[in-house]
Amino acid sequence: MTFLERIIERTRQDLARRRHIRPLADLDHLVSSLAPTVPFASALCGERVRLIAELKRASPSKGPIAPQVSATTVVADYLAGGAAAISVLTDEPYFQGTLDDLETVSQLAHAALPPRPVLRKDFIIDPYQVVEARARGADAFLLIVAALSTRALRELLSVGRDYGLEAIVEVHDERELDRALEVGAAVIGINNRDLRTFTVDLAVTERLAPLIPPGRVIVAESGIQGRHDIERLAMAGVHAVLVGESLMSAPDRRAAVKELCS
Repeated sequence: MTFLERIIERTRQDLARRRHIRPLADLDHLVSSLAPTVPFASALCGERVRLIAELKRASPSKGPIAPQVSATTVVADYLAGGAAAISVLTDEPYFQGTLDDLETVSQLAHAALPPRPVLRKDFIIDPYQVVEARARGADAFLLIVAALSTRALRELLSVGRDYGLEAIVEVHDERELDRALEVGAAVIGINNRDLRTFTVDLAVTERLAPLIPPGRVIVAESGIQGRHDIERLAMAGVHAVLVGESLMSAPDRRAAVKELCS
């Protein structure tokens, strides 16, 4: 069993537990009282490459990064530094994230001037998780092509639209990109990390980005350490970058965000 398959199996187990504790009808009731979502794709487009700054306490490849840090502290630094959007990892077993983090970050990001959209980053495999994301304040969610059938991708994108959510559809190679385009993905994330081997190579974005038709928003993910990497990826045509590990481990997160946004 691959690492991704192990994560998906654990996700199914956790999902069954959460669904039992809070039925879908309860989530729908919460959603009905929420304000409209903050536009996600449009926040990622501009004259400069935009930054999605990520709350990420740990990872399977790096281990603990900032395990004790509070979501409130991190999002304050990200917003003050000028991040265009905030990503929140909500997987607990492997990334030490929680849905409470998502709710906290969403409240703060939406109260900022201007309001910033929030991405739920997790292993989304079921419509319940999409509604759960909306109920906890997310404006967008992640879909990993390697983890989903084409039919599931279509269904989850449709559910997202029904609830006013946008999605990043994540790919790592040409075959996955073809599937993302087939289902009509408007925001395409290119993960420079191979989820099977954990190797990271920015050349993945440089190879795939030119294959994406105009009119789509392109987000580069993983392996981005500094401004020089963003300049390299800008040449490939990306609109935004998603950065977590280097920001979470920075001595001064606010200054690190400002540097990437400069």
